[in-house]
Amino acid sequence: MFLPNRRAVRTLLCVAAALIAAPTVEAQQTAETGRRSVRATRMSDGETIALDGRFNEPVWQRATPADKFVQIDPNNGQAPTELTEVRIIFDEDALYIGVTAFDSEPDEWLGYEMRRDMFLGSDDRFMWTIDTFLDARSGYFFEMNPSGLMADSLMGVNGDNRAWDGIWDARTFKHDKGWNIEIEIPFRTLNFNPQSDTWGMNFQRTVRRKNEESIWTGWARNQGLRRMTNAGHVTGITNVTQGRGLELKPYGVYTASAAPGRGQTALDGDGGAGFDVFYNPTPVLRTNLTVNTDFAQTEVDQRQVNLTRFNLFFPEKREFFLDGAIFFDFGSPGSGGGAGGNRGGQGNDLLVNPFFSRRIGLSEAGSPQRIDVGTKITGQMGGQDVGVLYVRTGDDGDFIGEDFMVARVKRRMLTQSYVGVMYTGRNARLGSIARPGLVDGTQHTTGLDMRLATNRFRGSDNLSSTFWFLNAARPGVTGGTNAFGAQLDYPNDVWQASLGVREVQENFDPGVGFVSRNAYRRYQPTLSWNPRPRGHRYIRQFGFGPDVDIQTDLEGRTLTRNVGLTPFEVNLHSQEQFAVELDWSHERLDRPFNISRGITLPAGAEYDFMRWSLRGSTANRRVVSAFMRYSGGDFYSGTRRQFMSTLNFRLRPGHMFYLTGEWNDVDLREGSFVSNVYRVIGETQFSPFLFVVNNLQFDTVSRVAGWQSRFRWIMKPGNDLHLVYTHNWLENPVIDRFASLDRRFASKILYTHRF
Repeated sequence: MFLPNRRAVRTLLCVAAALIAAPTVEAQQTAETGRRSVRATRMSDGETIALDGRFNEPVWQRATPADKFVQIDPNNGQAPTELTEVRIIFDEDALYIGVTAFDSEPDEWLGYEMRRDMFLGSDDRFMWTIDTFLDARSGYFFEMNPSGLMADSLMGVNGDNRAWDGIWDARTFKHDKGWNIEIEIPFRTLNFNPQSDTWGMNFQRTVRRKNEESIWTGWARNQGLRRMTNAGHVTGITNVTQGRGLELKPYGVYTASAAPGRGQTALDGDGGAGFDVFYNPTPVLRTNLTVNTDFAQTEVDQRQVNLTRFNLFFPEKREFFLDGAIFFDFGSPGSGGGAGGNRGGQGNDLLVNPFFSRRIGLSEAGSPQRIDVGTKITGQMGGQDVGVLYVRTGDDGDFIGEDFMVARVKRRMLTQSYVGVMYTGRNARLGSIARPGLVDGTQHTTGLDMRLATNRFRGSDNLSSTFWFLNAARPGVTGGTNAFGAQLDYPNDVWQASLGVREVQENFDPGVGFVSRNAYRRYQPTLSWNPRPRGHRYIRQFGFGPDVDIQTDLEGRTLTRNVGLTPFEVNLHSQEQFAVELDWSHERLDRPFNISRGITLPAGAEYDFMRWSLRGSTANRRVVSAFMRYSGGDFYSGTRRQFMSTLNFRLRPGHMFYLTGEWNDVDLREGSFVSNVYRVIGETQFSPFLFVVNNLQFDTVSRVAGWQSRFRWIMKPGNDLHLVYTHNWLENPVIDRFASLDRRFASKILYTHRF
């Protein structure tokens, strides 16, 4: 049974009560001077929309367009070379957005990608953000391209949740004046304040062949689409409904697996079923119940080369944990609501994450454990953002069943700021059985964080500061269980700066979190100057700047000192990039470092070394594009040469082929070794709703070659069919060939019904 620590819970409740009782200082909700606005047009009774991108319905002609976009790049503040118009209409059940992207060369559009949620670095695109609460802290992000790709994410102050898949639909249509998008977003997909008729919205368009970005409002380079304090207002959204707020997602699963390399030669098949229930008790609050949870459709982790002393971080990819993840984010480095979202400038190679959902139902190697039941509440209650999660895992082979509890409250303050508390607990149901690595008793983590931010520093600059404190109590440990830090960020165009400080004590180990390293202090200032030469024919922007990383033990003795310098970086109008980087490092090992099989660097050893690197990339819009990075120089007691390369072949819309490799040649006094990773990805995208992805990986450390093939058919948004085949082979040097290690087939069909 799950029994939270009384002292921890009492402290958490006291702080939460104080936050809830505090007076709310809300942002000004009325239109500010200069704030652009457009009125949404309500559809008449009996009017319907045939989603085809053609805008044949009369209501589109009645709608007032949001137009007169302004360039962000290359000519900041000027009118764009290609015009864009956005119209917004709605009925009781859904919001409709109609986009006309005019183009003087209509046959020159770029739209290689079709697969759901892919990034659009190679394509023309239209993006929009929606702040349904007008709180300037959270919202929804959407984007599409001319080929009909649909992507979305949840936006929060501490990061985005790109893996969120909202239920919405859209179609594109290309014509002799450009291309159109017709979008339908059901109100049941969004949380919103029904008492307000005004939403914050903004729109941005990319013309990739010109490397041109234009936006409806917020064209200054330190503002942009995601800064909702600069968003425009869409008014007149009244008398809309989320229905009964109830959503059922039953699913069926069949899996078959064999592991001849591990002694299981027979094919073992198994079927199952489960369901998720979503209910919105209010339009601003969402609850979720999952029973007999299965993640058969989840893609494999990408392999990485690890030549550091610390554990690698793999992001969350399971839908149940990704939904509403922004309500669980925390102010410490790398804490993106359990899903692993990272923020720049915080030294994300050393993470301090109090809630990392991969600690639930997964081994360190990524093997799944049965999840019997899980429930979650996310949303807003008054002036608070709230997230509560409970998951119960079952006994499953070598896994012992456990109970997990997470609670998060953030009190919104001022325009962009908050103060929050967090609690996580983990209890293994051991009974009389002792298992290595499992703590007998409940592990508790409590945290407090605060963010103060403004976009009016020195008139119009961005400035933010974050403060955080965590305590991770567990049975048998009485001291050294704290971690705390602060971060100051000045993220603006031309000049950017940050300063991060933190301390992680020796016994800090959050039971449901992720920590890269213990027993250290870190000081990390950065500065960059990114001038833009005016009117240059080829060059868009330069980049120069230093960054410093100093880590000491808790006695103040230096463990790591790294001074990095970017003496030259250039970004061209054609979208090519090139940079030179230099690094001077000092390392003192506080424990033995097993850097490779049979090669260990001794504790107490100190090293000084200097490394350099060259990196460059071509424009992703090209049929063949590349990224390359070569680095060389000293490395601990010897030298290391590293080469990283990615080749992208975009043969035609929907047909892509990617080759990625990393080669490391390390020569130390203690021995020499190579560590390489190779990856090949092929994609066949028949439409935005039907695609196959093949992923082949091999690394020279495990000597395992892995292949995963994933097929997805979105029959309609919310109704999916997944077919996944995974096969691993182990290289056998004795017989000079690969032997089958294991293979697995999984199928999952998912149906969504909304009431």
